[in-house]
Amino acid sequence: MRFLVLSDIHGDTEKLEKLDDEFGRADAVLFAGDFARLNDPASALGVLNALIEKHDSLFCVLGNCDEKDFLTELENLDVSVEGDLVLRDGLAFGGAGGGLRFTGDTPFERTEEDLAGDLSIVGEKGDCGNVILLIHHPPYDTKLDVAGGGPHVGSKLSRAFIEKHKPLAVISGHIHESFAVDKLGPTVLMNPGAVADGRYGILEVEHDGKTDSWSVTKAELKTIPER
Repeated sequence: MRFLVLSDIHGDTEKLEKLDDEFGRADAVLFAGDFARLNDPASALGVLNALIEKHDSLFCVLGNCDEKDFLTELENLDVSVEGDLVLRDGLAFGGAGGGLRFTGDTPFERTEEDLAGDLSIVGEKGDCGNVILLIHHPPYDTKLDVAGGGPHVGSKLSRAFIEKHKPLAVISGHIHESFAVDKLGPTVLMNPGAVADGRYGILEVEHDGKTDSWSVTKAELKTIPER
């Protein structure tokens, strides 16, 4: 299966118009949060509508710039995996939205315990080798959570969850400058970068019918073409 991996659109629907080929090739779209522009929560709805128009298979969580109540819009369209476990074609999708508390200037800032609580239903699954997680705030001490070339600012509890349960892949965003692919044990991590900055990713996974296991066959960072 091929996934178009997006995060941090921040109201910039024009960038999505340049990804029509990628939408067409993808089996589904994974979006790791921040529909809205900073201080403009109403801009989130336009992004959601644009994503729905581009693809009929969409898995999403909220970002820290999105209002918490916007989750209702995602749930009404059946595209949310926040605090949930959604099954499709032998894969399972779960997630945790929002960002850790920092400045208090964005509408959906949370505690470590809040983020971990959203993942609890995934933890109950046991074997997570077929699970793809969407967590807006990246796990701690990885290539995905370096803020401004300085400190690691990721979630320690999310990292602990990943190390314990070993999901197939984890998609995050939030730290625009820390776009990267990394690993924690067998788990592939990806921060595709911000769509608003012209970045996205491709994730491909494959099922082995003999062993009934899944593997990541591609995790690629890409740049939106200028045209």
